[in-house]
Amino acid sequence: MYHALYRKYRPHDFDSVVGQQSIIRTLKNSIINGTFTHAYLFFGPRGTGKTTISKIFARNVNCLEPIDGISCGKCANCVASYDKECVDIIEIDAASNNGVNEIRELKSKISLVPAELKYKVYIIDEVHMLSIGAFNALLKTLEEPPEHVIFILATTDLQKVPETIISRCQCFSFKRISPEMIVERLKYVSKEEKIDIDDDVLDEIAMASDGGMRDALGMLDKLCSYSSNKITVDDFAELNGLITRNELLNFSKVIFDDNIAEILNKINKYNSDGKNLIQIMSQLMLFLRNMIVNYYINDTKLEFSIEKMQNLINLINENMFDIKRSENPKISIEMLFIKFVQYKSISENKVNNASSGENITANNAVVKEKNVKKDDNNLEVPVEIKNSEYSVENNNILETKNNFEKYEDKEEKIDIADSNVHKIINLNDIIDVRVNNTLAEADKSILKIELENFNLLNDFTFDQEIGYIVCSLLDAKLRAASEKNIILSYEDEANVDQNLAYLDKITEVYNKITNSNKNIAIITDKRWDDERTKYIKALKEGKKYEIEDEPEEVFEEIDNDDIISTSNAVALFGDIVEIE
Repeated sequence: MYHALYRKYRPHDFDSVVGQQSIIRTLKNSIINGTFTHAYLFFGPRGTGKTTISKIFARNVNCLEPIDGISCGKCANCVASYDKECVDIIEIDAASNNGVNEIRELKSKISLVPAELKYKVYIIDEVHMLSIGAFNALLKTLEEPPEHVIFILATTDLQKVPETIISRCQCFSFKRISPEMIVERLKYVSKEEKIDIDDDVLDEIAMASDGGMRDALGMLDKLCSYSSNKITVDDFAELNGLITRNELLNFSKVIFDDNIAEILNKINKYNSDGKNLIQIMSQLMLFLRNMIVNYYINDTKLEFSIEKMQNLINLINENMFDIKRSENPKISIEMLFIKFVQYKSISENKVNNASSGENITANNAVVKEKNVKKDDNNLEVPVEIKNSEYSVENNNILETKNNFEKYEDKEEKIDIADSNVHKIINLNDIIDVRVNNTLAEADKSILKIELENFNLLNDFTFDQEIGYIVCSLLDAKLRAASEKNIILSYEDEANVDQNLAYLDKITEVYNKITNSNKNIAIITDKRWDDERTKYIKALKEGKKYEIEDEPEEVFEEIDNDDIISTSNAVALFGDIVEIE
């Protein structure tokens, strides 16, 4: 009967174990000095040798004449321990024997002396799967076992093992095996099995196995079944739903050439061919990372700009968790690359403007393209929401900060009390147009600037004159921004109505503090969700929002005291208004 490679080439002594040298040295010395304890806990990633070393240690402690901590393999105990029918080395799978009754049965047999060997060794694999009752039943036995019993507990999830169990064991942390060690072992196995395989494939297996020798041998076994000829990198990629290095290079060229159409075509082809898109993203990160590392270490020639590669690696890495949990990873990946290309275009445009001596402001940094970002609900939205992943340099921010100093001067302050307040009769029509125009020209770089400016409002929350207006602004969410407009939203309709009542004052305060000239649209959170959904639908249908002319204000005069009096201010804003 054919045996899987990981079973056939499982080490039978300490010297043939790959990796974990510090653990092996400690265990060998404990056997040499006779200082081994009654309970051990081996923990670490899968396929790193926990069960294998447990079995080797069980045989070695029972050897009658160990040589430098290694069993002789000739004595009666060694012969008996290598026998699969040995009753003194007991392996228990805690995943299927995790109840109290199983542990009680184990305890009832512990007191029996070994039948053939010096020690009874209980190897409990995946010990974290035991129930709380089972752990409690095992607790006293672990603390004071009979002299002839040794426990070896193995787990891949140490956090699920109670501290009371851990404290009664000598613990060993198993580390992932290095790719170099895995490659050496695979070469040995390939030579023994007469497997014709490219060295590049061995490197790919070592990286994909993530430090697990069992996984690496399993992949090699699978490749042997897949190809009867020489195993190539293409075979590895095809079998594991990946793409080849040449295809990775072509994909990278398309990305850094800003060819969005071809990027989307390639992603669609990979998906249609049954490739694992998430694994391809990991492949791409590693491919670019290796190019950068080889450049610095081996002075190799670069195909692309280091800055571009670093930005793409960081972007993928930051969004990988969201991509994995997304209901449709393909869409998330498509939007990520669109975002990367468009952001890069904006950045290069800014650099070109700066190099030509132009002042980089919000007005000349506009790019007439829709920007896409995934919101908290995993929906694809056409504008940057709340936080921005990238830091956009903007000289105008310094000018804004300098303007604060001017604003502190009393002559520069806005005199709210002396200003007239108007009720705009056609305000709803104006807000509708501003929302439309903001989405039509929504721009990420401008939103980044406005988000930075929005934080500057915090310096004026306790201002005697405008504090209550600033606090009201800070309660809003900045949803989108364009060259001329911004959209703010509030959760409650009441807050929207209250703030629309003095929209001109809010606009005046905001523009004064932020040193900008924006029209403000105030809507509810629910309406924002509706507008976003409508806009996404329009994008999918290939429709574009057109700029509309904002209607002239039609208003009627209102007595200033009706709105800006202290009593009404308290009614509108509660106790955030200080009254002297």
